[in-house]
Amino acid sequence: MELSPKLAAKFDKLQNSYPVKRSALIPMLLYGQDELGSVSDDLIAEIANRLGLNNVQVEETLAFYSMLHRKPIGKHHVQVCTNVACMLRGGTELLDHAKKRLEIGHKEVTKDGVSPWKKWSALGPVPVRLRFR
Repeated sequence: MELSPKLAAKFDKLQNSYPVKRSALIPMLLYGQDELGSVSDDLIAEIANRLGLNNVQVEETLAFYSMLHRKPIGKHHVQVCTNVACMLRGGTELLDHAKKRLEIGHKEVTKDGVSPWKKWSALGPVPVRLRFR
Protein backbone atom coordinates (compact mmCIF):
# COMPACT_ATOMS: atom_id res chain seq x y z
CA MET A 1 0.00 0.00 0.00
CA GLU A 2 1.27 3.45 -0.89
CA LEU A 3 0.94 5.73 2.14
CA SER A 4 1.07 9.50 1.91
CA PRO A 5 4.41 10.94 3.05
CA LYS A 6 2.68 12.50 6.06
CA LEU A 7 1.10 9.21 7.18
CA ALA A 8 4.29 7.23 6.52
CA ALA A 9 6.22 9.71 8.70
CA LYS A 10 3.64 9.33 11.51
CA PHE A 11 3.87 5.55 11.29
CA ASP A 12 7.69 5.67 11.36
CA LYS A 13 7.62 7.90 14.42
CA LEU A 14 5.08 5.70 16.21
CA GLN A 15 7.06 2.54 15.52
CA ASN A 16 10.04 4.05 17.32
CA SER A 17 8.07 5.66 20.17
CA TYR A 18 7.28 2.51 22.14
CA PRO A 19 9.53 -0.14 23.67
CA VAL A 20 7.11 -2.79 22.35
CA LYS A 21 6.20 -2.19 18.69
CA ARG A 22 2.68 -3.58 19.11
CA SER A 23 1.87 -0.63 21.39
CA ALA A 24 1.75 1.55 18.26
CA LEU A 25 -1.11 -0.51 16.78
CA ILE A 26 -4.11 1.55 17.94
CA PRO A 27 -2.55 4.96 17.19
CA MET A 28 -1.56 3.71 13.73
CA LEU A 29 -5.09 2.43 13.07
CA LEU A 30 -6.56 5.76 14.20
CA TYR A 31 -4.18 7.87 12.08
CA GLY A 32 -4.77 5.61 9.08
CA GLN A 33 -8.53 5.80 9.52
CA ASP A 34 -8.40 9.59 9.86
CA GLU A 35 -6.54 9.94 6.58
CA LEU A 36 -8.26 7.22 4.55
CA GLY A 37 -11.79 7.40 6.02
CA SER A 38 -11.82 3.79 7.19
CA VAL A 39 -9.54 0.84 7.87
CA SER A 40 -9.06 -1.14 4.64
CA ASP A 41 -7.53 -4.57 4.10
CA ASP A 42 -4.49 -2.85 2.58
CA LEU A 43 -4.05 -0.66 5.65
CA ILE A 44 -4.35 -3.70 7.93
CA ALA A 45 -1.65 -5.50 5.93
CA GLU A 46 0.62 -2.42 5.96
CA ILE A 47 0.33 -1.94 9.72
CA ALA A 48 0.75 -5.67 10.42
CA ASN A 49 3.89 -5.72 8.28
CA ARG A 50 5.36 -2.66 9.99
CA LEU A 51 4.70 -4.02 13.48
CA GLY A 52 5.65 -7.64 12.83
CA LEU A 53 2.10 -8.88 13.42
CA ASN A 54 -0.19 -10.98 11.28
CA ASN A 55 -3.37 -9.55 9.79
CA VAL A 56 -5.60 -11.46 12.21
CA GLN A 57 -3.95 -9.78 15.22
CA VAL A 58 -4.70 -6.36 13.72
CA GLU A 59 -8.27 -7.39 12.82
CA GLU A 60 -8.87 -8.60 16.41
CA THR A 61 -7.96 -5.17 17.71
CA LEU A 62 -10.07 -3.51 15.03
CA ALA A 63 -13.09 -5.64 15.99
CA PHE A 64 -12.74 -4.82 19.70
CA TYR A 65 -12.71 -1.01 19.50
CA SER A 66 -15.93 0.70 18.40
CA MET A 67 -14.11 3.85 17.26
CA LEU A 68 -12.37 1.92 14.47
CA HIS A 69 -14.37 1.30 11.28
CA ARG A 70 -14.02 -0.93 8.22
CA LYS A 71 -16.38 1.31 6.18
CA PRO A 72 -16.51 5.11 5.96
CA ILE A 73 -18.88 6.38 8.66
CA GLY A 74 -19.94 9.83 7.48
CA LYS A 75 -19.63 13.27 9.02
CA HIS A 76 -21.94 12.86 12.04
CA HIS A 77 -21.73 9.69 14.11
CA VAL A 78 -24.97 9.06 16.02
CA GLN A 79 -25.10 6.42 18.76
CA VAL A 80 -28.18 5.35 20.72
CA CYS A 81 -27.72 3.69 24.13
CA THR A 82 -29.36 0.25 24.28
CA ASN A 83 -28.46 -1.08 27.73
CA VAL A 84 -31.25 -2.09 30.14
CA ALA A 85 -31.17 1.14 32.16
CA CYS A 86 -31.50 3.25 29.00
CA MET A 87 -34.27 1.07 27.60
CA LEU A 88 -36.24 1.41 30.85
CA ARG A 89 -35.95 5.21 30.54
CA GLY A 90 -37.21 5.47 26.95
CA GLY A 91 -34.27 4.15 24.94
CA THR A 92 -36.50 1.94 22.80
CA GLU A 93 -38.61 4.89 21.74
CA LEU A 94 -35.49 6.92 21.00
CA LEU A 95 -34.08 4.05 18.96
CA ASP A 96 -37.30 3.74 16.95
CA HIS A 97 -37.38 7.50 16.39
CA ALA A 98 -33.77 7.50 15.14
CA LYS A 99 -34.50 4.67 12.70
CA LYS A 100 -37.60 6.43 11.37
CA ARG A 101 -36.08 9.93 11.24
CA LEU A 102 -32.81 8.88 9.58
CA GLU A 103 -34.51 6.24 7.39
CA ILE A 104 -31.68 3.78 7.96
CA GLY A 105 -30.99 0.69 10.04
CA HIS A 106 -28.27 -0.22 12.51
CA LYS A 107 -24.73 0.58 11.23
CA GLU A 108 -26.09 2.03 7.98
CA VAL A 109 -25.39 5.51 6.57
CA THR A 110 -27.95 8.02 5.30
CA LYS A 111 -28.33 8.44 1.53
CA ASP A 112 -26.26 11.64 1.61
CA GLY A 113 -23.45 9.79 3.45
CA VAL A 114 -23.51 12.26 6.34
CA SER A 115 -25.17 10.52 9.30
CA PRO A 116 -24.52 6.93 10.30
CA TRP A 117 -25.88 5.54 13.57
CA LYS A 118 -25.40 2.48 15.69
CA LYS A 119 -26.49 0.99 18.95
CA TRP A 120 -24.27 1.71 21.92
CA SER A 121 -24.27 0.22 25.38
CA ALA A 122 -23.11 2.26 28.34
CA LEU A 123 -21.59 0.61 31.40
CA GLY A 124 -24.26 2.00 33.71
CA PRO A 125 -27.21 4.40 33.91
CA VAL A 126 -26.95 7.25 31.43
CA PRO A 127 -28.37 10.76 31.97
CA VAL A 128 -31.11 11.73 29.49
CA ARG A 129 -28.84 14.12 27.62
CA LEU A 130 -26.31 11.32 26.92
CA ARG A 131 -28.67 8.57 25.84
CA PHE A 132 -28.35 9.85 22.30
CA ARG A 133 -24.86 11.02 21.42
